[in-house]
Amino acid sequence: MTDSSRPAIEGHGVGKLFKRAGGEMVTALDDVSLTIGHGGLAALVGPDGAGKTTLIRLMAGLLSADSGTLSVLGIDIADDPQAVQDRIGYMPQKFGLYEDLSVQENLDLYADLHGVTAEERRRVYPQLMDMTALGPFAKRLAGRLSGGMKQKLGLACTLVRAPDLLLLDEPTVGVDPLSRRELWEIILHLVREQGLTVLVSTSYLDEAERCEHVIVMHDGKVLAKGPPKSITEVAAGRAFLASPPEGQPARLLQTRLLDEPGVTDAVPQGGDVRVVKASADTDAPAGIEMTAVEPRFEDGFMALLHKAADTGKSASMSLGHKAGRTNGDTVVEVSDLVRKFGDFTAVDHVSFAVKTGEIFGLLGPNGAGKTTTFRMLCGLLPATDGTLRVAGVDLRSARASARQRVGYVAQKFSLYGQLSVTQNLDFFAGAYGLSGRRRKERIAWAMDQFELADLAKLPSGQLPGGYKQRLAMAAALLHEPEILFLDEPTSGADPLARREFWQRITSLAEEGVTAIVTTHFMEEAEYCDRVIILDAGQVLARGTPAEIRSHAPEIEGREPTMEDAFIAVVEEARREHGRPGEKSAA
Repeated sequence: MTDSSRPAIEGHGVGKLFKRAGGEMVTALDDVSLTIGHGGLAALVGPDGAGKTTLIRLMAGLLSADSGTLSVLGIDIADDPQAVQDRIGYMPQKFGLYEDLSVQENLDLYADLHGVTAEERRRVYPQLMDMTALGPFAKRLAGRLSGGMKQKLGLACTLVRAPDLLLLDEPTVGVDPLSRRELWEIILHLVREQGLTVLVSTSYLDEAERCEHVIVMHDGKVLAKGPPKSITEVAAGRAFLASPPEGQPARLLQTRLLDEPGVTDAVPQGGDVRVVKASADTDAPAGIEMTAVEPRFEDGFMALLHKAADTGKSASMSLGHKAGRTNGDTVVEVSDLVRKFGDFTAVDHVSFAVKTGEIFGLLGPNGAGKTTTFRMLCGLLPATDGTLRVAGVDLRSARASARQRVGYVAQKFSLYGQLSVTQNLDFFAGAYGLSGRRRKERIAWAMDQFELADLAKLPSGQLPGGYKQRLAMAAALLHEPEILFLDEPTSGADPLARREFWQRITSLAEEGVTAIVTTHFMEEAEYCDRVIILDAGQVLARGTPAEIRSHAPEIEGREPTMEDAFIAVVEEARREHGRPGEKSAA
């Protein structure tokens, strides 16, 4: 039974230290205090390394605090972690599904581990299958599920014993907007209909805004806590919209604004740039007209973060040279591209062209064929049919030659976790054929441009997520490629890290580097010159961000977003072609 007279979670002065490989002590949590009531939905938000995951692991009894007190469901976690673990559900960032077991076998395994009786299984299993829409796929191997369905299976396994408290650590990382919406429908049902207490950490600020209580963290400390409205009010009188000159991408104006001392935040929004000023009475930058708008949760979050973090250094960068081609030249040509795996067609006659210096976006749900297309464009996977030309080279006949002109940042961190930052850069410099003085110069360039010098000796596997992304991008740019392929490069990154990333991409595009990117953050499509939307391996829509947004239905009270348009395009195509979504098919 839950003791509702006490908070579901209560912490006072919680501290936690970790020792790095070199012996250096790092403060993960510093005097953290919080209270979360029963039967509600609360969120932890903050940049990479803020301490969110550490705090959740303490609540789950997987780590011990070095100072302070922490009680969960009225139990002191230090005194009896097992008693807490018997009553909670915990879903980590990387949930331990067994991919060679079926959906049903994974559920059975977790039921066995938690001692769920046969009678309880007969009652709970149908509920879980119905709630997650996994019933038709009970016999399917977990490894053959899409990303969204894997997350729903992970959630079902977590709920197999009806916990009193649910802890979710970044449950929607790497999940497309459609699947993300479905996951949140489940979470909200658990809270509203079943009265479950849920604490979720998330990189999506729109998800945090749905919660009743939000805790904003930075550098192991609590910056603010309360209802989302209290965070939004931090930016009151400071939120504005600025329009770029006719024909100029909004990202260029954003880059200029981020370098202004009176600007706290700037991000593209619907063809304009949304700006948060340092204070309400800060003058607008010279020559830029701004229109006041109502603040949103993200504005308040960024204002809090800017005040606490050292965000003064610009993330703009230079590759070190101008690309050899003229902007406007076609540098990537794809025509009727097909890739089959046995009887399954992953990419179905896809065609597009990308020009030098362009930022080109590939959008689509999990399993749409984006990564497969990327791997073919990088020469890592042969095409079944069609033509591919990258940097003037036919990939069907000269893949090795094309690879020298291409940089690739994989969806999953692909560097060597046991090697230090310096060792990784040195390895990839050698792999790209760099040697002698040139090799040293490029490694020094990477260290400087991506601010990696202070972490040079740290194993890359111990880096915070944002710095892992920096290192992966630095390695991909060592050989000064003409074209940069970025597969979900900001997945799991916090809003500040995402802004820094896009400042760098904008700078590279201005130097003539072509960037082709996939992303599940639909607002990031606003940085692109053009995008295509894929599903089931086929192109559903193509055009500029403004042209894509035109597909969205009218929404009372606000302008349609790129996410609105994305969902509308995919759902309409599925209806027209008789293709059900994830609720009925993988």
